[in-house]
Amino acid sequence: MRVLKGKVRGDRVVWIVHLEKDMFNDFSLVEIETEAGVLRVRHGGAGQPVLLLHGHPRTHMTWGRVADQLADRFSVICPDLPGFGQSYVPVDAPDSRNSSKRAKAIALIEMMESLGHQQFDVVGHDRGSLTAFRMAMDHPDVVRRLITVDGLPVLEHLERADWKFARDWWYWFFFAQPEKPERAILANPTAWYSGVSPDLMGPEAYADLLSAIHDPGVVHGMIEDYRAGVRIDHEHDRADRDAGRKITRPMLCLWSMRDDLEKIYGDPVAIWRNWANNVTGYGIDSGHHVAEENPEVLAKSIASFLV
Repeated sequence: MRVLKGKVRGDRVVWIVHLEKDMFNDFSLVEIETEAGVLRVRHGGAGQPVLLLHGHPRTHMTWGRVADQLADRFSVICPDLPGFGQSYVPVDAPDSRNSSKRAKAIALIEMMESLGHQQFDVVGHDRGSLTAFRMAMDHPDVVRRLITVDGLPVLEHLERADWKFARDWWYWFFFAQPEKPERAILANPTAWYSGVSPDLMGPEAYADLLSAIHDPGVVHGMIEDYRAGVRIDHEHDRADRDAGRKITRPMLCLWSMRDDLEKIYGDPVAIWRNWANNVTGYGIDSGHHVAEENPEVLAKSIASFLV
């Protein structure tokens, strides 16, 4: 693996890696300007548009093997979420409003419009599921169908937090603290985000992850995504619940059966029915990073729901 360091967009450092291409065949990689900042996005395929949103600490590259399997039936759009990868890092605010899922949804819709997509389906994994949910809740005229993978509304996580949550998902509250999370991660990023390899992710995706987790600006942007959850995202959720608003579009809830979402919270579909009028779902035999661990089944699940 040959790695070269360079500087982009001011003082943000990325690793430029020369590798054999192993995914995203016939996809284009572009940068799209939005009012909030520049988004890095890869898109390809043909057919009805579907937006794929990754989780923490991944970049859009996590979707490569899934995107290749969808591209014969769908126009597939895979951006780096704001604050992640090589997309813009939202400007800091005391309540983290610029890193809120509402703000990110607006920027991503603007990106989709730039690509010519006025309506589309959206799939979100992990932290990406939170932005996908907010997009569907706030913009039902834009989102046709919603798929969440390994995610629940922030308010559900916080209100259901118990000793199991504290034991296994403690980092939610650690990441909410000022400065300390960034210092801890950047002291040894590869040790903090252990358990990944080019064999699992593919060499390009792994190199992209290394670039992201060694960039102080990106690490801060990813942590602000969590801070926004405990500062402002749950307020948006509560306002919807208090007003009786629900997602009216068809929704599919998926989860990784060898992860701990169902173990901690019980049936995710039952919880999502508090937030959506038409929701179905089931588990997939996989660990947490299902797009990398079981892309075939995930791609089939997405396609069968959207066709």
